[in-house]
Amino acid sequence: MKIKTIVATVMTASAALILAACGNNNTQSSNSTSNKVINSEVNAELQTLDPSKYSDSSSSEAIQNSYEGLYTFNAKNKPVLAGAEKVSVSKDKKTYTFTLRKSAKWSNGDPVTAEDYVFGWRRTADPKTASPNTSRFAFIANGDKVSKGDLKPSQLGIKALGKYKLQVTLEQPIAYIDELLTGIPFFPQDSKLVQKYGKSFGTSSTKAVYNGPFTVNGWTGSDLNWTYKKNKYYWNKSAVKLNQVNMQVVKTPNTALNLYRESKLDYVPLSGNFIKQYKNDKNLHSQLTPMIGYFGFNTKRKTTGNVHVRRALGMAVDKKLLVKNVIYAGAPLNGIVPANFAFNTETGTDYRKDAGDMLPFDVTKARAEWKQAQKTLGKKITIELLTSDTDESKLVGEFLQSNLMKNLPSLTVKLRSIPLKSRLASTTAYNFDVVYGTWSPDFADPVNFIADGGSYHLATDYKNSKYEQDLADAAGKYATNPKKRWNALIDAEKQVVQKDAFMVPIYQGGQDYLLSSRVNNFQISPYGGIVFYKNAEVK
Repeated sequence: MKIKTIVATVMTASAALILAACGNNNTQSSNSTSNKVINSEVNAELQTLDPSKYSDSSSSEAIQNSYEGLYTFNAKNKPVLAGAEKVSVSKDKKTYTFTLRKSAKWSNGDPVTAEDYVFGWRRTADPKTASPNTSRFAFIANGDKVSKGDLKPSQLGIKALGKYKLQVTLEQPIAYIDELLTGIPFFPQDSKLVQKYGKSFGTSSTKAVYNGPFTVNGWTGSDLNWTYKKNKYYWNKSAVKLNQVNMQVVKTPNTALNLYRESKLDYVPLSGNFIKQYKNDKNLHSQLTPMIGYFGFNTKRKTTGNVHVRRALGMAVDKKLLVKNVIYAGAPLNGIVPANFAFNTETGTDYRKDAGDMLPFDVTKARAEWKQAQKTLGKKITIELLTSDTDESKLVGEFLQSNLMKNLPSLTVKLRSIPLKSRLASTTAYNFDVVYGTWSPDFADPVNFIADGGSYHLATDYKNSKYEQDLADAAGKYATNPKKRWNALIDAEKQVVQKDAFMVPIYQGGQDYLLSSRVNNFQISPYGGIVFYKNAEVK
């Protein structure tokens, strides 16, 4: 049996704006009256401040900065206890008992209690709430049945044992529970306020209450400007260095860059050619994100159902050249799990380092696989490469087309670029040979990529008993044995990537942005895109 993949709202890992101008930055902020205020932006309107209702990155960023759950990410993007001050775990690793911080309060001064967590989780899991994130509770006892309406929300595996004592029961042991519980669906909610405002809860900044490092102010439901102000009731307010973050929606790339050049923005994301244009700017920052670019295959078709074709395609792409000349960000990727994403809990080693390279660029080996494919399919082989019609996707597609035809003799690659919605529909309907896509994770564990990874029809079309057993072992008998679980996941990745090439990695994404030199400790979510302002400060 395969592990049940926990589905989450996939937030865009790059969150990048394509800027259409360039210039030098004046690093002094327009807020000269205070060195504890910064100016930032998002590229889309804020939709809601209701943790049960969010589905967009702007809302996610606002909620992440104004609420907090049992765990949060520290300055190094590692999950640490937050709303809870300690936790005990049962021998079978399925029951967690949290002792909450008595100093944790809502921004109206009310204490944050165990019942607030119970209420918030049940409300989000309840299908009557119509949350887009109900499936996130599948790992909680009865979570799947509650989210489908088969059981009452009161039967969800969470209960208050006292005002500051909370018990959480899992369906099965999970090694990355702390990572999962940093997510917004697991934040507490003030039942009194939710019930007071009903459907209008979270529709404006005054119809919400906050327990995180900041409060949201000045948003009435449609504003293009709002602020995050330091929350005086936050239990760890001494760690928050900023007094205020001024937010604005900037949809036009030219406008964003002009505001940055005029010192009216301290932060602007970059992508494409503008990364190259600013590569020597002292205020350009670059970091890897866990977003991946990959090939997916329609294994029901004769050509792409041939494993030698898939292996050949996987090893015939000059990934370094793609990153250097087309994407200008990120790094080549030779396994489906990205680097700097998941780490061995015993040794601290990066998973990608432990697992090694599985499908690196190697023209000699690619052509050997290609010859094997030609024995079955004939000398001349034609495939269609499907991409979305965004500028970047088309550029990547054009590179892949020319690179593959250069490195694999007698291959013809036809390129079809269509709107993303249509591309998704085509892949779902098996109307493709090879698809180029990107995917971002839901949580920081290798299984999220190995058992999902954005790959189409993986659960139905990929048949490998060793792979299935590896995932079953990782989820079951090795769930509490980190070393054996780690090795099982590595072996599962070898099956699906190296042996069968059902998933073919191409590159790992990156985040590039301009940041005023007056800002220190600026923190991007480990998943990319979302900014955490809690640890930021200005000189």
